[in-house]
Amino acid sequence: MSSTAYNRELAPYASDHTQTKGRIIDETDCPMRNPFQRDRDRIIHTAAFRRLKYKTQVFVYHEGDNYRTRLTHSIEVAQIARTLARLLNLHEDLAEAIALAHDLGHPPFGHTGEDALHECMKDYGGFDHNDQCIRVITQLERRYAAFDGLNLSWETLEGIAKHNGPVPDTSSMPTIETLNQKIDLRLDTYASAEAQVAAVADDIAYNNHDLDDGLRAGLFTMQDLSKLPLISDLVEEIEDKYPNVETQKKSFELTRQLMSIMIKDIIDTAERRISDVQPQSVEDIRLADDAVVRFSRDFDQSVLKPLRAFLMENMYRHYKINRIRKKAVRVVQDIFHSLCDYPQALSYDWQEEIVKLGGTVEGTSPEDRAIHARVVMDFVAGMTDRYALRTHAKLFDPYLEQKSGHPK
Repeated sequence: MSSTAYNRELAPYASDHTQTKGRIIDETDCPMRNPFQRDRDRIIHTAAFRRLKYKTQVFVYHEGDNYRTRLTHSIEVAQIARTLARLLNLHEDLAEAIALAHDLGHPPFGHTGEDALHECMKDYGGFDHNDQCIRVITQLERRYAAFDGLNLSWETLEGIAKHNGPVPDTSSMPTIETLNQKIDLRLDTYASAEAQVAAVADDIAYNNHDLDDGLRAGLFTMQDLSKLPLISDLVEEIEDKYPNVETQKKSFELTRQLMSIMIKDIIDTAERRISDVQPQSVEDIRLADDAVVRFSRDFDQSVLKPLRAFLMENMYRHYKINRIRKKAVRVVQDIFHSLCDYPQALSYDWQEEIVKLGGTVEGTSPEDRAIHARVVMDFVAGMTDRYALRTHAKLFDPYLEQKSGHPK
C-alpha cells in the first residue's frame, strides 16, 4: 500500500499530504499510512492523550461517570471534524489529528484549573493551554529514541497552533514563538480549512454536551431552555411529539437536532465563503480575509451568543459549580506554590528537568525561580483531576499515612 493513497478526491483548497512541508526531523515515510494518519496515531498513543480520561470539562471526575471528560470531548470533536471535512471535501485525517490534539495542554479541573495556573504564572508570562499543547507534542512527550516530542508534520503543528485563527501576539506563548522561529508557522495568516473545521467542531461539541451535562446534573430544565432562540422551538417540538418520553431521551433528542442544525449552518456558510473567495489552493485559504469554515454571523449572534450567556449564568456560575471551582483553584495554587518554594519535593525526573533548563534545584536566584516555575507548571498541567487531589493530600494532609494504613 502506498503512503500517498487516499480513497476520495479532495477539493483544490484542501491540504494534500503528498505536498506536506515535512517534519522538523526527517523520517522515512510509512508505507501503510499517509503523514497525517501517522500524526493522528502518534497523538492517540501519547500519555497526555490517555490522561484526558481523568481531566474534566466542568465537573470534577468523582461527580459522576456519565459526565464528559476531556477525552470524551476530544473524541466527539474528532467525530464532528471528520463529518465536516468529508462534507467539504477536505482531508479528514488532518482534521481528525488536529481535533484529537487540541486539548492536550489543558490542566486538571477544566478552565478553572487553567485560570488558576495562569494566575500562578503571572510573574513568568502566564499560562496558555494552546501553547502548552504545543509544548507537550514538541518537547514533553518522550516516546522516540531519535527526538523529544512527536515530530509531527508542519501542517498538523500549524493547525494546532492556529486553529482558532491567526496568532498576532505570542508574548504569552513562548513555545509557539520558539517553534515559529524554527519552522515559520505563518502566524499572521489563517490555518488550513482542516484546522478551521477542528475549531468549529470544538464549538459544536462543547455547546451541546454542556447542555446535556447541565440537564443531566439538574442545573437547569428543558423548560428553562424555552427562553432561548431556536432552542425554544426545538424544545416545544420535542415536548409535543414525545410528551411521555423520559427527560434524558428528550435531552438527547434536543442536542442531536441542534448539532445537525449547527453543522448545516457551517456547511452553508462555508459554501458561500468558498464561492466568494474562490480558493484554488490551501494558500488561498490561509490568505483569506476571514475564516472560510465558521458559523454564519447571524447564527452566531442570534443562537450561539444567547446560548453561551445561558450556560454561563445557569451552569458555569451555578453555586454547585462554584463550590467545585473554589476547591479546584485552591488545589492547583497550593501545589504550584508549595513545589516552587521547595522543588526538592519534586520527583527526581522533574528535578532533572530543572537542571536540563540550566537551573539548580536548590537555587534561589530569579533565574532559578523562573525555571522552577516553568517545570512546576509543566508538572501541574499534566496532572489529572484525581492525581492533583492525591498530590495535594500528600503535600498538605499530615494524617494521610494514618488514614491509608501505609506510607505514601
